[in-house]
Parts: sequence; C-alpha cells; structure tokens
Amino acid sequence: MFSLLIVSLIFIFGMCIGSFLNVCIYRLPTSKSISDPPRSICPGCNRPIRFYDNIPILSYIWLRGKCRNCNAPISFRYPMVELMTGIVALGLLFKFGLSLESLVYFVFISSLLVITFIDLDHRIIPDIITLPGIPIGLVVSFALPTISFKASVLGLLIGGGSLWLVAWAYSLIAKRDGMGGGDIKLLAMIGTIIGWKGVIFTVFASSVMGSCVGITIMLIKGKNMKYAIPFGPFLSIGAIAYVFLGSHFITWYFG
Repeated sequence: MFSLLIVSLIFIFGMCIGSFLNVCIYRLPTSKSISDPPRSICPGCNRPIRFYDNIPILSYIWLRGKCRNCNAPISFRYPMVELMTGIVALGLLFKFGLSLESLVYFVFISSLLVITFIDLDHRIIPDIITLPGIPIGLVVSFALPTISFKASVLGLLIGGGSLWLVAWAYSLIAKRDGMGGGDIKLLAMIGTIIGWKGVIFTVFASSVMGSCVGITIMLIKGKNMKYAIPFGPFLSIGAIAYVFLGSHFITWYFG
C-alpha cells in the first residue's frame, strides 16, 4: 500500500486541481479566460482573493463561507468540488496506483465534473471540452492497457451515434428538440476514453438515474408540469461510475 505521505500529497493535489476546476466552472460559460486574470476574484466586490484566502476547503471554513472584503456569501459548491476532486484523486490512486492510467482518468473525470456543474447552471455543455476531448481520447487509448484503439473508435461511433439516433427519432415524433447536441458530443468523448462497453454501461446507468430523478420531480411538483432536466450530469456520473466499478459489472454481466 501507499505511505501516509503519498496519500496526503495526492489528496492535496486533487483539492488544488478542484480549486482550478471551480475557476473553469465559473468562467467558461461566460467566455472568460481561465488564466486572465490569474488570481480568483470575488464576484461580489470584484477584488482579487488573497492566496491565503484561496486554500482549498480550509479557507472556506476559516472565512465561514464569506468574502473577507465584502462579506458576500461564498457558494458551498467551491469546497464541495475541491473535496470531490481530492476524493477522486485518492480513489484513482488506490485503484490504478501511481500510473499514467491514473493521470488519464483523473483528467477525464475532472473534465466531467466541470461539464456537470456548467450543465446544471447553464444547460450547456461547452464544446471547448468535448470537441478536443474526442481526438485526445482516441490518441490516449494507445496508452491505456484496459482499452484498445478499436474499442475507442467503436465507443466514439456507438456513443455519439446512439444519442444522435435518439435525438433524431424524438424530434421526428415530437416535432421538437428533446436532446441537445452537447449530450451527443459528450457521450462521443466518453466513448473514446472508456470504449463501447463503457458507453453501454453509461447509457444504462444514466437512464436509470435520470428516470428516478424525473419521476421524483414529477411526484413532488406535479405530473402536468414540464421540467428541462439536463442529461449531461447523468452521463458524467455514469461514466465516472464505470471507471471505478463498471469493469466488474461488465465482467459479471457477460460472464
């Protein structure tokens, strides 16, 4: 197993990356640069945040969830994303060790976390992540021992193609769009990283989760009301679940 020092460093590294993900989540939907200004700025008073007020999780606790300058509340999402990213880094460490595979999946899951929260807030999936992610995923497949280039290509075709067919059929029957192109590109990107079996697992898991959430909302708010539930977060959660658990499920199912 790994020493306490390595575990601590990996967790801290994950939280620091989570802090950067928060910047991406906030700036990308507004077409702002993620590097300019280099320091985070309070959305309340527009003043730069001091480095000691930007320590993952600890600064939020120390400041009691408020800006030091203007006392504007800081969203709980910031420490939550930092904690989630730290946990993901630890999970990958224990599953894949200190390896290139861990690094690839960490970057992959980090991009899915950014997509999830942007889609929840703005109902969009940024092309700046998914479109470059598709060719990168195809190239990365050569470095992953658990997936071949052929499986990556099939994941791309089955992932993007299946959702495109669903969206086309829905628009043909309902005479309106029911699924955005962002979801199609997202599943195509996911397919290049986890292959066609991962796509099957992701679609199944995300459909189950989406149905449960949709039914719950209908029961609470009323079945005659219509709500636009973004599907991107469910696809992302399904893909993340496959990275950690999906291979065992596929082996059990096909076995």
